[in-house]
Amino acid sequence: MKLPKILQEKLFQRETDNALRQLPSGNTLVDFASNDYLGFAQNETIFNEAHQYLLEHKIKSNGATGSRLLTGNHKIYPMAEEKIARFHQSESALLFNSGYDANVGFFSAVPQRNDVVLYDELCHASIRDGIQMGHAKSYKFGHNDFVGLEKLIQKLPQTTVYIVTESVFSMDGDAPNLEELAQLAEKYSAYLVIDEAHALGVFGCAETNGGAGLVQQLNLQDKIFARIMTFGKGLGCHGAAVLGSSDLKQYLINFARSFIYTTGLSPHAVATIVVAYRHLEQEQKALAALKHTIAFFNQEKLRLGLKPLFVYSKSAIQCAIIPGNENVKRIAGQLQENGFDVKPILSPTVPEGQERLRFCLHSYNSEAEITRVLEMLATFVF
Repeated sequence: MKLPKILQEKLFQRETDNALRQLPSGNTLVDFASNDYLGFAQNETIFNEAHQYLLEHKIKSNGATGSRLLTGNHKIYPMAEEKIARFHQSESALLFNSGYDANVGFFSAVPQRNDVVLYDELCHASIRDGIQMGHAKSYKFGHNDFVGLEKLIQKLPQTTVYIVTESVFSMDGDAPNLEELAQLAEKYSAYLVIDEAHALGVFGCAETNGGAGLVQQLNLQDKIFARIMTFGKGLGCHGAAVLGSSDLKQYLINFARSFIYTTGLSPHAVATIVVAYRHLEQEQKALAALKHTIAFFNQEKLRLGLKPLFVYSKSAIQCAIIPGNENVKRIAGQLQENGFDVKPILSPTVPEGQERLRFCLHSYNSEAEITRVLEMLATFVF
């Protein structure tokens, strides 16, 4: 059957705007596109150790067989959650099937009808979707604008307030001043929720909690109501966890629909999470290499006069603003033709006029690769 006319028209409009999304095919280009910041997704040792971990615990199941509340709560689930909570210095952790599921489950269930959610205008779609599914009122504040946020809070009636942001933003790669935000939340007795998807494996003090995220690097974990840790990026595997109090975990088990009504992660997926955390704890070489890559990239864009193009970032995400879908797609195509996998981010994913090239940096990117791709960018742009 053909699509309804209105759906055909929406697809045609996307094509007209040069913004039609397509599934990419695999390639052998130099990786400046994936979220595999530490190379864990392609780490053969982690792959083999995850299998060995299952054998050690006498698990030979391919699937969870059901939701965790029915038959899917296989025995390594609580072991994994205990390890995650301990690593992140949290009272508890609850595994979800993805970062999207975790955010939708949390924000649709936790804020109540008379509560208010205040969220950064650049928060991820999963946060926005979860808020929309819930019953609380919500207002966005300007990106990292805490003066505007405080004015919003002061206008609110006496109620429960949740403040939501990301420690590293997925499109800009920048970070808010979490220490200032924690002070603001404490001042108004607000509940602070931080999505750490792009900070896990990237930030954290090597001496104590390398790769644990920006919250722990700043020693703010006791001031945060909930953290969402996503494993499909820095940890190179799949799934996510909500960190918080034991009471919060119990509440989510009872009321988060994306947790209750879905088949659990397979034993292999959970084993891979456990082993990835083990490597994050024991091997700091990849984290040190990533930090060097980020520093070198920033040095090179300064040397080549490219700094004005880029959003300020000390994270593994670096974005060059190149307005116009057609323009940014053209330059991305030129980089790809020369062997570098750099993806264009188009409107409406980002606001019109904020289209950009998104460079994702990794522990395995060489200095020569970084210099070459930025030299090409300078040639194509200037």
